[in-house]
Amino acid sequence: MATVPAPTRAPDGAELIAAERRRQVAFEGMTPEHDDEHIHNQLSRAAASYIAITVWPDSYEAENFWPWNLDDFKPVDDPVPNLVKAGALIAAAIDRLLRKAGR
Repeated sequence: MATVPAPTRAPDGAELIAAERRRQVAFEGMTPEHDDEHIHNQLSRAAASYIAITVWPDSYEAENFWPWNLDDFKPVDDPVPNLVKAGALIAAAIDRLLRKAGR
């Protein structure tokens, strides 16, 4: 009797965020050591930028939060990738704080 392959499913939000975080580490150089240098809430502010562009897509509010060169801020019209980037940046910020606290 042949087995029927399980239907494939699209990744959920948490899986997308985890994959984006892995991409940031592997291809953007956002390693834990790199992230530990951002002691002035830059990671959280960058996440806020991607959230803000989702909430206010037609305003410049998002740019006000961005902590680095604006050429590095790359939102897209689809809110999902923006929220995925925000989630990955939030995860990086949490991990940095946990390392700092020795947890």
